[in-house]
Amino acid sequence: MIITLVVDQYAYENNGTTISTRRFAKTLAERGHEVRVVGVTNNNPAGNEILYNVPERNVPLATYFAHKQGLLFAKADKQTLVDAITGSDIVHVVMPFEIEKQAIKIANKIGIPVTGAFHIQAENVTTQLGLANSKLANKLVYKFFRNVFYKHLDYIHCPSKMIANELHNNKYKANCCVISNGIIPQFHVAESVRPKEYEDKFIILTIGRLSKEKRHDVLIDAINKSKYKDKIQLIIAGKGPIQNTIVEQGNKLPNKPLINFFSQEELSKIINYSDLYVHPADVEIEAISCVEALTCGVVPIISNNPKCATQQFAIDKRSIFEHGNSDDLAKKIDYFIEHKEEKDELSARYIEESKEYSIEKSIDKLENMFIQAIKDNE
Repeated sequence: MIITLVVDQYAYENNGTTISTRRFAKTLAERGHEVRVVGVTNNNPAGNEILYNVPERNVPLATYFAHKQGLLFAKADKQTLVDAITGSDIVHVVMPFEIEKQAIKIANKIGIPVTGAFHIQAENVTTQLGLANSKLANKLVYKFFRNVFYKHLDYIHCPSKMIANELHNNKYKANCCVISNGIIPQFHVAESVRPKEYEDKFIILTIGRLSKEKRHDVLIDAINKSKYKDKIQLIIAGKGPIQNTIVEQGNKLPNKPLINFFSQEELSKIINYSDLYVHPADVEIEAISCVEALTCGVVPIISNNPKCATQQFAIDKRSIFEHGNSDDLAKKIDYFIEHKEEKDELSARYIEESKEYSIEKSIDKLENMFIQAIKDNE
C-alpha cells in the first residue's frame, strides 16, 4: 500500500503521540509499504519513510500551551498535502487539527479513503481548565471533536477499549478499532547496571507527561508515607508544564527524585534496573510506557480511575490502587518491598502477558483497518 500519515509534530520524540506515529511509520515501511509523512518533520526520519516537511503554524495562546506539552501545530500547506496524498491508497490522520482537516478535504476530493486516530481525551483538555470532574464540560469537548472532525471519518484507531467505549457513549458513528500503540523490540528483559548511588535503593519508576492529570503528587505523597521512604529512589521520566511544581514537591522526599526526559535507549536501561513501576494518572488513553515496563519484567501499581485505561494491563489486584489515594498507594508500595518473592512471580507473568501488545501485532491490526477502509471506498 501507499500510506500517507498526516501528523502535526513528527520531528521530535518528545511526546507519546509522536513516538507512536514514528514507530508505526518505521514498521509499516519495513513491511514494504510506501509510507509518506506530512507534518513538521524537519527531515528527521524514523526509518525509510518519505517525508513532506511543512512549517510550524503559530496559533496565539494555543501554541504556548502546546509547546509546554511537547506539541506543536503544523501549517496546512495545500500543495505539500496534494503532493503527498496524490497516488496514495489510504490517508491516516493522527490529530484533530488544521493540517489533518485539510488533508481530509483533499483526500475526499481526490477520492482516497481516510482513517484517523484518537489520542486526546476530553479530560486532557478540561483538567487544564479545572473542570476535569465536570461531566458536562467533558461531554462538550467530545461533542466538539466529533462535530468538527471525527464525523468525517468511518474508521478511528483507538489505543484502548476504554476510549472506544467513550466515543460510542458520545455518539461517534465511526468504526472504533482498538489497536494498541505497540511495544518495540528494544524493550525487553536485559542486564542493566544501576548507577552506583542507587545500589542500595529501591527504585520506583513512573513515565509520562508532567501535567496535572498524571498525578505525580499522589505518588510523591505515597512515598513520603511509606515505611521505607528513606530507601526509595523515585525516577520520573517525562517533561511538561508543571515540572517546576513536581520538582518542588519531590524535594520533600528523603532522596531527591531524578526528573528528566530520556531517550528510548536510556529509558530501556532505566526500566531494566527499576524495582517497581507506578502509574498514578487519573486520565490516560493507554500509556504504552507502562507496557514497556511490563515487558521488561517490572511489576506495576496502577490507578483505578475509570478514565485511566492503563488499569487494563493489571493482571492482579495487588497491581491496582484506589485513584488519588496516597495512603492506599503507600500500602501497595510497602507490600511489594516486603514481598519480593511475590513480586518476582508476578514479574514473570507480566512478561508473558505483555507479548500481546507487540508492535507487530498492532501493525497487523492497523493494516487490516486500512484494507477495510480501502474496500469500503471501492
